[in-house]
Parts: sequence; C-alpha cells; structure tokens
Amino acid sequence: MTTAVKSKLISIEKVLQARARLKNVVRNTATEYNEGLSERYRANIYLKREDLQIVRSYKIRGAYNKMASLTDEEKGKGIVCASAGNHAQGAALSCKLLNVHGKIYMPTPTTEQKVNKVKFFGKDMVEVVLVGDTYDDAYAAAMKDCEENGKSFINPFEDEKVMEGQGTVGAEIIDQMSDPIDYLILPIGGGGLSAGVGSYIKTLSPKTKIIGTEPEGAPAMYTSRAKGEWTMLDKIDKFVDGAAVKAVGKMNFDICQEVFDDVLLIPEGKVCSTVLDLYNQEGIIVEPAGALTTAALDLVKDEIKGKTVVCVVSGGNNDIVRMTEIRERSMLYEGRKQYFIVKFPQRAGALREFLVEVLGPKDDIVLFEYTKKTARENGPALIGIELEDKEDYDALIERMDKYGVNYQLLNNKPELFGMLI
Repeated sequence: MTTAVKSKLISIEKVLQARARLKNVVRNTATEYNEGLSERYRANIYLKREDLQIVRSYKIRGAYNKMASLTDEEKGKGIVCASAGNHAQGAALSCKLLNVHGKIYMPTPTTEQKVNKVKFFGKDMVEVVLVGDTYDDAYAAAMKDCEENGKSFINPFEDEKVMEGQGTVGAEIIDQMSDPIDYLILPIGGGGLSAGVGSYIKTLSPKTKIIGTEPEGAPAMYTSRAKGEWTMLDKIDKFVDGAAVKAVGKMNFDICQEVFDDVLLIPEGKVCSTVLDLYNQEGIIVEPAGALTTAALDLVKDEIKGKTVVCVVSGGNNDIVRMTEIRERSMLYEGRKQYFIVKFPQRAGALREFLVEVLGPKDDIVLFEYTKKTARENGPALIGIELEDKEDYDALIERMDKYGVNYQLLNNKPELFGMLI
C-alpha cells in the first residue's frame, strides 16, 4: 500500500482570503488580448498587466497581505525589509496604508530614482537606510535590526502570506479568462509569484501547462530542478535585477516542483530586445524582468500555435537611464553591433582605405578610439560597427580578409570585451 504524498500547494481558500484583504488596496489589472503578439505567433496571446499595478509591479500584493496579517503588537514594533527594487516599493506603500512604521534597507549603489520612489510611496511611515554594496549587505543589516528590536521581517518571496498575496494574480486571471488556458508563462525571481499563481491555476485548471522563465545568467530554479534539490548559485548576472537571485526560496522550490511543467532560460540580450519590441510595437513599458515571459514565446512558438497563452508581465519599473545599456545588449545579442581591435598600418590613407573599401554602404562606425604610436609600423584602434542587418556581418568579414585587415573580434572574448567596451 502506497502512501499519498501531501501537496504543498498554496490553498485556494488562503488566496481568496488574501484577495478579500487586497480588495480596496490593489488594482484588478487587466488580462488583455494582444493582437500583435497573437498574429506573430499564430496563437491567442494574453498579457496579465501587472506593470500597471499601483507600484508598477505585483509586489504590493504579497507585502500588504503579509503585513495586514501581523498582530497589533507586531505592527506596533514596526517592520523591516531588504530590497533594491519592487519589493521595497510594495512594502513602503503597505506601511503607509496600514500605518505601520517600516525600515527599508537598500544597498548603497541603489539609484536615486529607486530610493525616491520608496520614500514617495511610504511617506513619513518609512525610513530608507542605505548600507553596504550588495543586497546581501542590506539583508544582513535588516536581519540584525529584526533581532535587536523585535521587528517583523517582510520577506520578498519565502513566506506563505506573501505567496498567498501574489496568488491573487492567478485568481484575477481565472476570473478574466473566458476560454480555457492552455499555457501560463510566469517569470521567476525568488519564486513567490510562481508559487502563489502556479498553485491557484494548477488547482483550478490542471490541464494548463505552466512554464517558468529565468534569466540565463541567473538560473536558480532551473539548476535546482535539474539537480532535484534546492541549490544556491555561486555567481549570477544581475542585469535582469527583478529576477536575478542566487537561490529561490526553499518553500517556493518545493511548490514550484509541483506546478511547473517546464522552466526556460532566456538570454539577457533576448530580454533586452523584447523590452524594446514591447515599447516600439505595443507601447508597453516594462522592466527587464517583466519581459521574460513574452521573450519566451520564441522558444515555444511551434507548440503554442492555435493555443491560448497567458503571459504575466510582472513589472514596469524601468529606469530611463538603463535604456542605453538595454539597446546595446539587444544589438549585441542580435549580431547587429560588432567590436574589433584593428591594427592599422601607420601611414597616410590607411584609415581612408578602411572606410571606403571595407565598410559596407549601410555600416556605421559608432566607436573609434585610436592614438598614433611613434616608431611603430602598426597602431591599434578600437572600432565599433553597427550593421543594419545581422546578415551583413559575413560580408564585412569577407571584405576585411580580402583587403588584409589585421583585426581581432572582441564580441566573443567576454573578459577583454568587458574591460574595453
């Protein structure tokens, strides 16, 4: 006789209780049909627009539900949290709405824009403390405050009340969709949204295939699933900051093992291209983490044809100063920007020959750094070339070889590339 394994999913009842708490707090964001994406992928694509939430992300749901569940004594002692982004804003607004004093610990390098937004949402109920260089430093300071002053720590994802609050996104999706959902695509950071929404959808719509998405440079859930156990990564690429963690929550991992049918890794460059596509083609402003789910559509395009797909757009807090880097990463990923070290003969006319004979009619030099060296036959130049189409790359290399250009491609040398570009 076999013993049934007890499910670890967040219960429907708990999510509905959270929804009642949040009724007059959060926006019931739309799950809207997207014509452009639907035509491109020959499927029925819907976007759950949490980028239009009050704090421009879903994080208010979990933070508020957790804080509203505290006892009066716990509220009186105040709360602390550690975050450099959306969770800090959700906690700050919850502090103001619940009249609870909060201390928000953020790494010192946090941009002024993010700090100001936390202060704006929290008003006089929130104190922002900048400490250390990393999130880990801020987390350590927050936990020390909790231990010394008996305050409650508002975890960004590894807390049942937080997961229940995030699960209300799934409750809204079920209510808003008239057709059965074939695929639900979720972004993964620490796993709070995935655990909450995944539990709700999988319970009420077990035939829905649930796919998680992570940045390729921070595959915490993917690695844990591959090893069959919770795993902490040694290092990560922090670019997709809303979803880049070294480890998902242990509770979250256990739940996501039940709800995920697959987890896909999305290259950071692809995320950047999707951020730009959503803005240019759909008029939607998303942060990199908010673009993970629609970026994943290319990876499943063959299997979703004719199907109904819901992508959760998790947030729209994209600092305008990041757009230059986002465009750069997108161009590199798409092969439309190439960087070279070129050793020019130190003679008159060498550069002119390169411009006339080697560059194509639509190739554009976007970076050129050269200093003439005395008593040398050759002088190295750092050159960045933007192509109109990635297909132009092969022709450019053919011309460089034909005219005997002494060059070294930097795009495929990440360490050297990072130092020079």
